[in-house]
Amino acid sequence: MQDLHAIIAANISALRTESGMTQAQLAEVLNYTDKAVSKWERAESVPDILVLKQLADHFDVTVDYLLTDVSAHTSPRSRDELRQRSVNRLIISLISVIGVWVLATAVFVVALALGANAHPLWLCYIYPIPVSSILLIVFNSVWGRRRLNFIIVSLLLWSLLLSVYLTVLATAGLDLWYVFLVGVPAQVLLLFIPGITASGMKK
Repeated sequence: MQDLHAIIAANISALRTESGMTQAQLAEVLNYTDKAVSKWERAESVPDILVLKQLADHFDVTVDYLLTDVSAHTSPRSRDELRQRSVNRLIISLISVIGVWVLATAVFVVALALGANAHPLWLCYIYPIPVSSILLIVFNSVWGRRRLNFIIVSLLLWSLLLSVYLTVLATAGLDLWYVFLVGVPAQVLLLFIPGITASGMKK
């Protein structure tokens, strides 16, 4: 019987290759380093059970599939099917974000038609930025690359501060520019949050 280490290594390598991912990309998804993935694929070490479950969920196979001799079963899907799944996920994410902006436009038009002051209504096109960021964080955490979360969370942080600043400026006429100073330590703090940057990756 083939060594279990070698079976798991072959299956991880095959699934990763079929999905068109590099070792670095798979490492991002699992919050591990590419060196760890490389060791798994060379059968130098074996992922623990939690990581095996993560791998199974990501590639939409069972844990048993990962433990079974690759020669005993066929590929769960073709590369084209995997690519189509990625495209579908991207489309869902884009439609959701576009929906936020369509809703913002609808609110703007209706409010304008009802005679609301057009001056503060332009804020309808500021608030969708943090809302869109939240949606992207959710979709990217489930489907995408965790490293992108740093960029998206940073966008959320600064867009929230911008929303507060412009809201106060438009409604009360106060120039609270110093509200952006809050973003500096918050941005630095993001660098140390596991799962958002490469620093949080496991070896």
